[in-house]
Amino acid sequence: QVQLVESGGGLVQAGGSLRLSCAASGRSFNTYRVGWFRQAPGKEREFVGSINYSGDSTYYVDSVKGRFTISRDNAKNTVYLQMNSLKPEDTAVYYCAARAGLLYTSRVATYDYWGQGTQVTVSS
Repeated sequence: QVQLVESGGGLVQAGGSLRLSCAASGRSFNTYRVGWFRQAPGKEREFVGSINYSGDSTYYVDSVKGRFTISRDNAKNTVYLQMNSLKPEDTAVYYCAARAGLLYTSRVATYDYWGQGTQVTVSS
């Protein structure tokens, strides 16, 4: 069992930066892949990116490549989402999620554990 808590959301102007954190509790977090997702009002939850258990492999959706960076500190049981050059279309509730296993996946249904989400609002 893994519990996830996101933090770091807020209001930022376009072009600004935020760093989201996903703090995990539970055993063996360093064996889990962690994904970041977001959900804007009236839209489906969408994949943003993910990082493997060791932190040496990451994937990103095209719309955030070059602007967002995922990293993890397994000693602290924490995964980070650094967001730079933010745009109004990045406004959403951001969720972290975890799944056991090595397989890369961007599908919401394949992640077993979810945080409660943190709001990110980018003003123009």
